[in-house]
Amino acid sequence: MIETHEARSLRGVPLRPASYYYGLGFKRMIDLLGAAVLLTLMSPVFLFFWLSIRRDGGPGFYSQQRVGRNGKIFTCWKLRSMCVNAEQKLAEYIATDPVAAAEWAVSQKLKNDPRITSIGRIIRKYSIDELPQIWNVLRGDMSFVGPRPFMPSQQELYSGDTDGYYLMRPGITGLWQVSCRNDASFATRVIYDSRYAQDVSLVNDIRICLATVRVVLRGTGH
Repeated sequence: MIETHEARSLRGVPLRPASYYYGLGFKRMIDLLGAAVLLTLMSPVFLFFWLSIRRDGGPGFYSQQRVGRNGKIFTCWKLRSMCVNAEQKLAEYIATDPVAAAEWAVSQKLKNDPRITSIGRIIRKYSIDELPQIWNVLRGDMSFVGPRPFMPSQQELYSGDTDGYYLMRPGITGLWQVSCRNDASFATRVIYDSRYAQDVSLVNDIRICLATVRVVLRGTGH
């Protein structure tokens, strides 16, 4: 029997038999069907927020390079929630504020981020900015559930047992997001990603998706 790419990716990971076969192909089938349906149904939502974001003269979408399965770099899409000169503004801010610089060094996030626009605060609060990643799911770059993709520049921060991340497609949501969201250091992601990789299953993915809905409705995210 010819070994599939999915099988090669999952080989060596201590998964239960049901988790192994789910990861081989059924998970991807669910991703494809879900992405196709959601992109169709949510087109009006994308259009509304795209037009709202475009009012400041900048682009409606924002893309970043992220590290995916097997270390492959891919383009991750979001609705733009920051000002056009976001990188310059971040550099200036952390250069003049030691507390903010320390916060950024630990979590790679800022609770009071000066780069975020007024519409950006709304779409971040309810994770609406992440919706274009459904396109990444359809393309095969991502899954609905999996480790959160990080930037190439953050690879040194993502240290330890990294097999759980590199052997899977990164997800729009995942165990780390629903467990501690913005209340933990960047490094703790490794623990959650490794734990998820050892228990990849349909039941577990459904639990994470339901927990994601609860977290999003509480509006606790960035």
